[in-house]
Amino acid sequence: MNAEKSLQLACRFIELPLEKRSLFLQALSKEGLDFSQFPIPAGVQAPDRLALSYAQQRMWFLWQMDPHSGAYNLPGAVRLSGALNVAALERAFALLVARHEALRTVFQPQPDDSLRQVPLAQPVRLERVDLADLPADARERRVQHEAQMESVRPFDLEHGPLLRLRLLALADQEHVLLLTLHHIVSDGWSMNVLIEEFSRAYDAYAQGLEPQFEALPIQYADYGLWQRRWLEAGEQERQLAYWREKLGDDHPVLELPLDHPRPTSPSFNGERLALALETELAEQVRGFARQHNVSLFMVLLAAFNVLLYRYTGQVDVRFGSPVANRNRSELEGLIGF
Repeated sequence: MNAEKSLQLACRFIELPLEKRSLFLQALSKEGLDFSQFPIPAGVQAPDRLALSYAQQRMWFLWQMDPHSGAYNLPGAVRLSGALNVAALERAFALLVARHEALRTVFQPQPDDSLRQVPLAQPVRLERVDLADLPADARERRVQHEAQMESVRPFDLEHGPLLRLRLLALADQEHVLLLTLHHIVSDGWSMNVLIEEFSRAYDAYAQGLEPQFEALPIQYADYGLWQRRWLEAGEQERQLAYWREKLGDDHPVLELPLDHPRPTSPSFNGERLALALETELAEQVRGFARQHNVSLFMVLLAAFNVLLYRYTGQVDVRFGSPVANRNRSELEGLIGF
């Protein structure tokens, strides 16, 4: 089936009522076709196009439980050395906000009790903080303090903005840019997209040129609509049945030999521990992965499983691992969750 025909069928599928979508998927399956590989249409005018994706619904629920928490903030920091063109910096972010619908989105309850993501024409606000008069050691401590405070400052998902920018001036030619997004409009992959596109746009504007970007094939709301239509038509139950069979109904708590009682509620204050493997050992691990035709991640994850078994004696160990979920070409350059 050619790309044009696949796109036409995908558009038609999205417009169908639920019962006909289920029949549509069954017909595709009989033909040996997988709808998850069909293209995601852009700009389909469906009444619920701006409804939240499943991932966003989860994040909205968590935010309502504790709107003053910064647990789902995504902070980043970029150290900028050399002469800084602040006007070019502001123009670069204005371009990205216009380019990516998610960056100018807020989330508002509707009169019918539904929830919609609402793209707004919000201006980019760059907050500037001058630290140049501080002594060098105090200046670096202040940078760390500002970054820490910014990383936990809560967002208002109903009014936005959900992208914050703070520029710390350390000297005439040394700055630190703090950028923070809420997870409901972004993820780790999105941060990489944001920084890469910002760099390209800033470099162009600083040279008096117009940045050149290929048009985005879809916006995040298009993906959310496509995903909902697909999962509602029976795919969600199929996937849930698969994981129920894999995981079962028993979900044991990992009984680590802790040196203090478990808190009644989590603080979300995490820590990071860096462990560097020597070159020879690292190469041996990579060789082991190649030998068994698995990824390096899978080998390290298995080793972590073994470590947890040694501490607990439990053979059924459950833990979460973040994934990008960017397995389609349309999603690679998209900012969203």
